[in-house]
Amino acid sequence: YVSANCFAAYFCPNLCQMKTLLPPKERVGVYGDGNVKVFFVDENDVGTYAIKSIDDPRTLNKTIYIRPQDNCLTQNELISKWETLTGKSLEKFHIPGDEFLASMKDLDFASQVGIGHYYHIFYEGCLANFEIGDNGAEATQLYPEVQYTRMDEYLKRYI
Repeated sequence: YVSANCFAAYFCPNLCQMKTLLPPKERVGVYGDGNVKVFFVDENDVGTYAIKSIDDPRTLNKTIYIRPQDNCLTQNELISKWETLTGKSLEKFHIPGDEFLASMKDLDFASQVGIGHYYHIFYEGCLANFEIGDNGAEATQLYPEVQYTRMDEYLKRYI
């Protein structure tokens, strides 16, 4: 099993905003205080690590976690990278956790699931708040030769 964390294409260009894949132009919603760490991973890098792990005896019967340290960012850090690249500041508005959860009321099941995932990721920090145990291995440590995509480079595609 490969735990790829947050696919860059779904989370980075939109600065983690739901319902869009494009960068915000003026305002950006910040989940809570925006300081929860998240791992962002380019989809091509996910493929590279998955392929490398296929015949590697160190990965047999283990979960492979892709946790590139340079891509362990808070939402605030991701927004800051975007603002630095574009030279523009975005207006930020904070979304408290209880309001975020309340927003799923009366939504269809698929939307509720999406909001639930976002809550676990950006409010509870479920992707980065644990140590990898004996039944897992971290891909960037197993394969340090892989030059994974950093998110500041990834974001340049959208300028």
